[in-house]
Amino acid sequence: MSRFLSVLLHGFWKDLPPFRLVLGLCPALAVTASANNGLGMGMSVTFVLIFSNLVISLLRNVIPNKVRIASYIVIIATLVVIVEMILQAYFFGLSQQLGIYIPLIVVNCIILGRAEAFASRNTPFLSAVDGLSIGLGFTMSLTVVGSIREMLGAGTWFGMSLASAEFEPFAFMIKAPGAFICLGLLLGLMNAFSHWRGENVIQK
Repeated sequence: MSRFLSVLLHGFWKDLPPFRLVLGLCPALAVTASANNGLGMGMSVTFVLIFSNLVISLLRNVIPNKVRIASYIVIIATLVVIVEMILQAYFFGLSQQLGIYIPLIVVNCIILGRAEAFASRNTPFLSAVDGLSIGLGFTMSLTVVGSIREMLGAGTWFGMSLASAEFEPFAFMIKAPGAFICLGLLLGLMNAFSHWRGENVIQK
C-alpha cells in the first residue's frame, strides 16, 4: 500500500511538472492564456500518459531493447491521434484553441520520460497510476497558470467575468510575456518554498 500511495502522490509535489521536473514548459507557456485551455491540454496529456504507460508496461518484455524508443513513440503517437479525434468530434472549440500543440504531445518529454523511467520497469497497474499522478499534476499546473493569466489579463475565469468596473485587466498577461512572467514567478515561489523545507529543487 505504501508503494501504491507513493506512486499515486508523487506527481502532485515531488515530481510535479513543470515546476519540479522542469519539463513540459512549451505547453505551459503556449496554451495557458486561459484556464480552460490549460485544463484541456492537461487532461489530454493525462489520457496519453495513463494509456501509454499501461501499454508500454504490458509490452515491456516484448519490445526489443534496440527499438524501444521508436516503439514508445509509435504507441504515444497512436494515442495522440485518438485524443485529437475526440477533441475535434466533441470539443471542437477547444481543439481549435489548442491547435498544433495537441499533435506536439507526441514529443512531450514528460510522456517519453515516464515511459523510459517508469513504465518500462514496473507493473501495468503501477504504471497506469504513475501516468495518472503525473498527468493530474501537469493538469493542475497548467490550470493554475492559465487561471492566473486569465484573471489578470482578461478579468475572467473559465470565461466567467470577475472584473469590477474599477479593474483594468493587464492585457499583456494573456500574451507571450505574461506567460514567461507568470511561470517564472511560480517557479521562484516553489523554489523558495522548497529551499525553506530543505528539499532538492529539481528532482532527478
